[in-house]
Amino acid sequence: MSEPLASRGTRTVTLSVNGRDQEARNVIPGTPLLWVLRDGMGLPGTKYGCGLGLCGACTVHLDGEPVRSCQVPVEEAEGRRITTIEGLAGADGTLHPLQEAWVAADVPQCGYCQAGQIMSAAALLARTPAPTDANIDAAMAGNLCRCGTYVRIRAAIKSAASRL
Repeated sequence: MSEPLASRGTRTVTLSVNGRDQEARNVIPGTPLLWVLRDGMGLPGTKYGCGLGLCGACTVHLDGEPVRSCQVPVEEAEGRRITTIEGLAGADGTLHPLQEAWVAADVPQCGYCQAGQIMSAAALLARTPAPTDANIDAAMAGNLCRCGTYVRIRAAIKSAASRL
């Protein structure tokens, strides 16, 4: 009797996600980090958008740098620090200044892209605490918002920068 197809070649991976080690079982090698986070670890904040790394909905931080999790094989994330939108807030649930600014500026309409937008903005503010419009535009260029809230996104980033 052969083993089920789903279990062939699978393994357990341990990833450092949001400051703690977490395991995902039955991971097929080469699986995009996006699916391990969402399905294997129950972190649905990271969204599937295009699957090609073009829209930014799946943006997470890998060692502090924004990456498209749909394009990162899980093996590349092992041994590195991963931060998702769920890990951006404080351990006590206190919102990150960007999350507060997003709410205050009434940025989201449908909200689907917003986790990726916020993660890209957080990486920007970590390396450029007082960004110009050009810095913001460059950092956010790969994050698409079908609702077109780009003006509010820029305002929220500037607001958060003034409070960090």
